[in-house]
Amino acid sequence: MTGRRVPRVLSVAGTDPTGGAGIHADLKSIAANGGYGMAVVTALVAQNTHGVRSVHVPPVEFLAEQLDAVSDDVEVDAVKIGMLGTPDVVRTVREWLERVSPPVVVLDPVMVATSGDRLLDEDAEQALRGLARHADVLTPNVPELALLADEPVAGDWGGVLEQARRVSARYGVTVLAKGGHLDGDLLPDAVVDAAGATEVVELPGVRIETTSTHGTGCSLSAALATRYAACGDWVEAAREAKHWLAESIRHGAALEVGSGHGPVSHFAGLWERGGVVTRPTPDEVVAQWWEGIRDIREGIDALAFVRGLGDGSLEEPQFLRYLAQDALYLRDYSRVLAEASRLAPTAEEQGFWAASAQGAVTAEMQLHESRVPPEVMAAARPGPATTAYLDHLLATAARGDYAVLVAAVLPCFWVYQDVGERLHPASHPEHPYRSWLDTYADEAFATATRTAVGIVARTAARADAATRDVMYEAFRRSAAHELAFFAAPAEDEGPVPPSR
Repeated sequence: MTGRRVPRVLSVAGTDPTGGAGIHADLKSIAANGGYGMAVVTALVAQNTHGVRSVHVPPVEFLAEQLDAVSDDVEVDAVKIGMLGTPDVVRTVREWLERVSPPVVVLDPVMVATSGDRLLDEDAEQALRGLARHADVLTPNVPELALLADEPVAGDWGGVLEQARRVSARYGVTVLAKGGHLDGDLLPDAVVDAAGATEVVELPGVRIETTSTHGTGCSLSAALATRYAACGDWVEAAREAKHWLAESIRHGAALEVGSGHGPVSHFAGLWERGGVVTRPTPDEVVAQWWEGIRDIREGIDALAFVRGLGDGSLEEPQFLRYLAQDALYLRDYSRVLAEASRLAPTAEEQGFWAASAQGAVTAEMQLHESRVPPEVMAAARPGPATTAYLDHLLATAARGDYAVLVAAVLPCFWVYQDVGERLHPASHPEHPYRSWLDTYADEAFATATRTAVGIVARTAARADAATRDVMYEAFRRSAAHELAFFAAPAEDEGPVPPSR
C-alpha cells in the first residue's frame, strides 16, 4: 500500500478477551491489511476459545458518546460493524450512520453462532434487517444469509448464491456470500451485486483442515472494509482479503492459543516476509557503521605513514611508493564506480557514480601521476595490498548487487575524507604533501563523500536485514583494505620510485 493514504477504519463490535474475535480480531485484521484501526465497543463479552460465558451491554448513551468522539475528530474512511446484540444498540448505531454518513460500511450481521445457536432475539433481528439498508456490503455466513432472506438454510452453493441475489436486491447492498458452512473440500466465496453489471463474481478456495477458525467472519469483514477503502473495488478487495485470511488460517495452530477453536494468525504472513526486527534509519546506519570500524580507523591513525603524512615528516620514497600504488588502484576503482553507475536504480545515483568514476580517472590520477615519473608509473605493478583490495571490489562488482557494491566502495570516500580533513589543519604552505591534503580535505570531496554516505545509508535502511548484513560486511572489508593500503608503503612493496 506504499504511496497511498492509510485507510482509517472503525470497528463497531463486541470484545473477545482471548483476542481471536470481535474488535480484537478486527483491529489486527485492519492493521494486517494496511489500515489504521479504531474501535467502539458495543458489548463486553466473557468468552474464550470454547464459547461465550456472559455478555454485558453498556448503556447505549455511552455507545453514542464513543461513536461521536471518534467521528467528531477523525475522518473515518470505512466502518466495519459486528456484534450489536440489542435493538437499542442497533438503533444507536443506525442513527449515528444517518448523521455521519461514512463513505464505506461493511456489516457483518452477527446473528447465528458457528454452533447454530441464535445470538439475537426476534426484535434485535428485525432491527438488524433495518440497519442492513445502511450498509454497502453484507458478509453473512450461510445461516445468517437464510435469516436475512426469510428462507430455510441453503444446502448447497447454488442455493447460497440464489439467496445472496435475493438479499442483495431486497436491501440494495452488495453481499459477500460465503461457503464456509457447507460440506466438502471446496470453500467458495462470491461477490454478489443484484444491481451490478456483473451480478456474481465467484472467488474459489479450498477448505483448510484446522480448528483455528475462531473469529474468521470478523476478520474477513474487517479486512474487506480495509482493502476496499484502499482500492475502491469490492471484487479486488474481497479477493485480497480472502487470500490473506487463508494464509492466516493456515498458520493459526502455530499460535497455540486455547484448547478449543483457536484464532487465526493475523500477522503470520507479515512476520514471515518482513520479520519483527525494526529497520534502522539512514542516520542510524551512518552512526552504527562508522562506530563499527572504529578499530580500523584507530589502526590507520596509529600508522607511522599516516602520522608522517600529517606532520610532513614522511620520507618521500614512501610517499611516492604510496602514490604509484594508489594510481594503479584508481584505474580499476574507476571501473568499479562505473559499474555502480550502471546498476544504480535512480538517475541521480547513476549520475553521481559516473561523475565519481570520471573524477577518479582525471583529477585524482593527475594529482598522483604529476609527482611520480612516467617511466616509474609504466613499470609499477600492483603490490599485495593493492591487489587484495581490487580483487575484493572487482569481485563485488561482478556479482551485480548494487547495494553491496556501493557499500564496498564507500570507505574510499569516507575514510580518505576523514583522514584528509583531520590531517589538513597541521599543514602549511611549505608542507611537502600539502597538495595531497588539499585534495582530500577539499569541500568538493567532502560534499561527494556526504552524497556517497547518504546513498549507501538510504540503501541500507531500505534493505532487509540479511542484505544489510552483507552490505556492512563488504563495507568493513573495504575499510580493512584501506588500513592495509596505508600500511603497505612501509612494508617495501616493490622498488621505491625515485623523486624528481
